[in-house]
Amino acid sequence: MVFGKLFGALKKTREALTSGLQRLFSIGRKLDDQLLEELEELLYNSDLGPVGSRLVEDLKAAYKKREIKETGDVVPFLRQRLLTLLEGCEAPLARAAQAPTVILVVGVNGSGKTTSIAKLARHLRSQGHTVMLGAGDTFRAAAVEQLTMWAERLGIPIVKQGTGADPAAVAFDAVSAAVARKVDYLILDTAGRLHTQKNLMTELEKIVRVVRKQVPDAPHETLLVLDGTTGQNAIRQAAEFAKAAPVSGLVLTKMDGTAKGGALFGIREVLPVPIKFLGVGEGMDDLEPFAVTAYVDAILQFERGAPA
Repeated sequence: MVFGKLFGALKKTREALTSGLQRLFSIGRKLDDQLLEELEELLYNSDLGPVGSRLVEDLKAAYKKREIKETGDVVPFLRQRLLTLLEGCEAPLARAAQAPTVILVVGVNGSGKTTSIAKLARHLRSQGHTVMLGAGDTFRAAAVEQLTMWAERLGIPIVKQGTGADPAAVAFDAVSAAVARKVDYLILDTAGRLHTQKNLMTELEKIVRVVRKQVPDAPHETLLVLDGTTGQNAIRQAAEFAKAAPVSGLVLTKMDGTAKGGALFGIREVLPVPIKFLGVGEGMDDLEPFAVTAYVDAILQFERGAPA
């Protein structure tokens, strides 16, 4: 059994899935084609989407081969397949050979991007690293103000300019300051443009160019922040951002407020990069490094081969 913040945060996702499994497996039902059809509908509606359909196809094939014979075999089978789908999904945050490590953060407004930056800064500080922020979302005055507020609360430096300033100029100044102060990590915010806007790629490319003038191998991470409550829409955003930016990792936010945690598997399919962190609550310490086994076991409530 999985305990802790992650298990608590995934309560809604787990309940949506396991209550359905309990209903399917109740009153001594046998494993047959009808039950498998109902299971496919359940998985699809749990925001696993097409991934759920393929899981059931695998189940049907295993059933025909008699590799699984009864309902008690289903959850362990699903667990193993879900673990396989997320192979290679864990990875530590990059660390440059020479400071600063530059982290570029992208994502649409409302995804929890600014708060995630603050949580990430606190996480890095808790590990003994020095951190600086760059307020590159200059198109929204509120974004700069919010990031400034977090920097002040955390007691870390921030580089910013006025509303409407060139984001690349902010990035250049921030990198200059981080290099001069020998900061371990520089986290650069970017404009929370809608993923459909075509100038996103041009803007990000310009930021990368100016950053590399001072730190040639930067950015060392480009993290895409996605709102976990948006389910299938988060999958579409992942696909669009993958076209616009060299995303190296994902941060999924608001996982404690959604029953759509299954969308993570679809996101992983369209953007096969590591999931670096999950936002599991509103507190500043509620940012968890992603762990595949803990995640799968938390949504299945896996214990002794059956949903609890």
